[in-house]
Parts: sequence; structure tokens; C-alpha cells
Amino acid sequence: MTTTDTSSVITVSGVQRRYGTGSSAFTAVRGVDLTVRRGELFALLGTNGAGKTSLLEVVEGIAPASAGTVRVLGEDPYRDRHLVRPRTGIMLQEAGFPADLTTEETARMWHGTLGSPMPVAAALDLVDLGHRAGVQVKSLSGGERRRLDLALAVMGRPEILFLDEPTTGLDPQSRRAAWELVRNLLEAGTTVVLTTHYLEEAEELADRLAIMHRGEIVRTGTVAEIVADEPARIRYRTTAGDLADPRTLHGLPALLTAGRSRTGLVEIESLDLQVTLAALLERANTAGEALTNLEASHASLERAFLAVANEGEAAAAEALAPANA
Repeated sequence: MTTTDTSSVITVSGVQRRYGTGSSAFTAVRGVDLTVRRGELFALLGTNGAGKTSLLEVVEGIAPASAGTVRVLGEDPYRDRHLVRPRTGIMLQEAGFPADLTTEETARMWHGTLGSPMPVAAALDLVDLGHRAGVQVKSLSGGERRRLDLALAVMGRPEILFLDEPTTGLDPQSRRAAWELVRNLLEAGTTVVLTTHYLEEAEELADRLAIMHRGEIVRTGTVAEIVADEPARIRYRTTAGDLADPRTLHGLPALLTAGRSRTGLVEIESLDLQVTLAALLERANTAGEALTNLEASHASLERAFLAVANEGEAAAAEALAPANA
């Protein structure tokens, strides 16, 4: 994680984004507030259709907000795009490169649009594409095209870098190399705004993050803050004795729930993993019971994310219930 100062380089206040008019209008972003501090990596996560890309396009200055205000480096990114754009780098989900140009020709074309870019060869080497400089874009793999996207996004030495699903299509080695590049940029003082479907990526890189659902930000903070309310989990299998029956476990300290999975594993949720696990093992040793396939895990970002998704589905079902009654 990076050390950041407290100044905000992005502020979003009450932002809405609507599509269409009248009865066919759809509001994709519903009154979002957020700040991004200088030098941090801020990850924006969300369920499918949550409004992440719609919000990001407003912050990037690609589209105007329907309501609310956005300031990037102190300017309106849409109205004052000529002031903001030279200081930012953007990696879209799909770049749409001319297929017949080579990798180097594509990079040189982009190089010519920037004020003080790094050399083309240096940008391609950053993403391990130097050896593919003479290859036409149409002959690059999907992962190589994503790496070319990243090379162009960082070529202008941006103060703020927007990365929209940057490692989609990359193999694990290339993904790790991209993470290392992002870390180096953060160390150099670049502010990064990331959207990703890879929760491991957010856990690995983010200083702070927000989770969107149905156009709203429903959780925000550090990874530790967001997962703090989620329970730890213990799973095991045992063939006989009291510990095979979840009903006998409710005396364990810090226990939230105990049950059995479809595969026969006993599953425990706990507010304090260490305390509950220690008590469970002590009881097993005293009773002479063997616990096999034992797994113990702290709360995770994935579990917090799924809780948001499940809460949203439950709320939607409740809202529809009267109409279906």
C-alpha cells in the first residue's frame, strides 16, 4: 500500500447520470459522493450493471454529469477537458486500435498526441511488448492488446491514471507484471483509479475502495474497514461425536452460526476466528474427535462483495413482492 497525503485530486458530489428522457429514462448513477486522494490507488467495484463505467466516464470527462459536480485536479473534467486531459491517462475497456498498424506505429501515433511523453520504446518495454513492436495489432493476442492499452495510458506520464478492467484477458504472469507496474507508478506519485472484477486485484493494490450497487455507493473505506463486519469461517469434517452435530456447537465463544453444507462439511461463522477455533480444537482434543479437511479463514473482500450483491437481490425481491402477491 502507498502513503498518500490528504489532499483530494478528485471530488465527486451528488453525481447522477441518466440515459434517455421521459418515461424511458434510466438513471445509472444515483447521487454518488466520493473523493480520491493524491497518490493513492482507489478501486471502484460493483455488481454487473452497478454503474461503475457510467460513473467513471463522467469522472474521466468523456460524458457530462446529469446532476451534481465533479472536479479533477480542481477542474470540471468535461467542460475543461483541454486542461484536465493532458494530465491524465485513460485505459478503457476497449481501445479500438487500427488493426493494420503495427504495435510500434500505434504507439508512435499516440505519442504524437501527447505533450511530454516517454519514448515509445520505453513505454512498450514497460509492458513487455518491445519484442512485438513490428507485429500488426490484428495479430496480437487479447492479452497483448490490453498491455498495449496500458502502455499508451502511461506514456504521457499522467498525474492521474484511470484503469478500467486493466488485466482482463491477461495470463497470471502478465497480471502480476501489470500490478508491479502500477505499484511503481504509485511509488512515483501517480494517483490511480481502478475498476476491476478481480477482487484479489483490489485487495492487492487498493489503498481505499468503494462498492457500487444499482447506481449507488453502498460501502467505502479500506479493505480492512469493509470486511470488518463480515464473519470469519471455519469448516471441517468429522465422522462421529458431538462436533459432527452443528446443534452442539452453540456454546463456542464468538460463534454466530453453525450448520452443515451440502457436501457434509460442518460450517461455522464466527466474530473472532482465533477464539472460536481455539475453543473448537480444545473441545475436539478433549473428546478425542478428529477434525479432517479443516479450513479456517478470516473475512474477505469477496465475502463482503457477495453480501452486497445478496442484500441487493433480497431488497429487489421484497420490492417486487407486493406486485406479485
